[in-house]
Amino acid sequence: MSTIRLFVIKRILRRIKNNVDHTDIKFARKGFEALVSKFNSPLPGFTYTPATIAGMKSEWVAPNGADESKVLLFFHGGGYATGSINTHRALVSQIAKNSGIKALIIEYRLAPENKYPAPIEDAANAYQWLLQNGFSPSQIAFGGDSAGGGISICTLLYLRDKNIPAPKCAIAISPWLDHTVSGKSFITNKDIDPMLVHEGIPYWSKQYLGDADPKSPYASPIFHDLKNLPPIYIQVGEEEMLLDDSIRFEELASQQGVTVILEIYAKKFHVFNAFWRVLPKAKEANQKLGEFIKDNLR
Repeated sequence: MSTIRLFVIKRILRRIKNNVDHTDIKFARKGFEALVSKFNSPLPGFTYTPATIAGMKSEWVAPNGADESKVLLFFHGGGYATGSINTHRALVSQIAKNSGIKALIIEYRLAPENKYPAPIEDAANAYQWLLQNGFSPSQIAFGGDSAGGGISICTLLYLRDKNIPAPKCAIAISPWLDHTVSGKSFITNKDIDPMLVHEGIPYWSKQYLGDADPKSPYASPIFHDLKNLPPIYIQVGEEEMLLDDSIRFEELASQQGVTVILEIYAKKFHVFNAFWRVLPKAKEANQKLGEFIKDNLR
């Protein structure tokens, strides 16, 4: 049954992908919001509290019975140009529940209106807001998917370089870590990736980076010093074009003494975790993310 569900989901994703104009980012933003937000209404068993954190629209996600002295600071995906609280509430809720802590989702500034490194600065500001409002680094985990996974890892580098104490750990789901698009999977998986548009990745990258170097340290960390980062857990699908971003990051970070767990899920696609309602492997993956956070914040 799960194999049939996976096949159907991939077919639907390909149909949507094939009808998207990757050059119309504002339309994509509205479409993504309309399509996905219907699956991200508040869930029973959680308390959702709107907030303004460091000047950003944000939302606290608190599972019933959660340890509210600890927090997962989550950065949503969407190619740096789309996504919001309303597109990621359900996924974050599941990870928070599995972690036994509350989460905070922020809406960082989006491209093309805001260029690199605006999202990194926003993420760092949200983190420092937490430090100034009763949380210690040992009580905080970072998390994100896709572009948000990139923000999760790149903000760790930004904080390190600013001599700001790092959070205790980080998770990254299908992170975007190479804006030079030089990974071999970008070519080998372009025809099997059911979600990402091959021509769209470099185009959206340019919309985000503007005139910045694609190898900039807080955009493409695989070309830079990764020493002294906290433990990181990465999950990625075998069939996605960004697969090599995670593989190369894990290799480099491990060589530099960083603890990185990389899990590649066979036959899975970009941010398959969001389909936890219908894919048992997605639910299992989210449980593992929660256990990783729980173990590190214990």
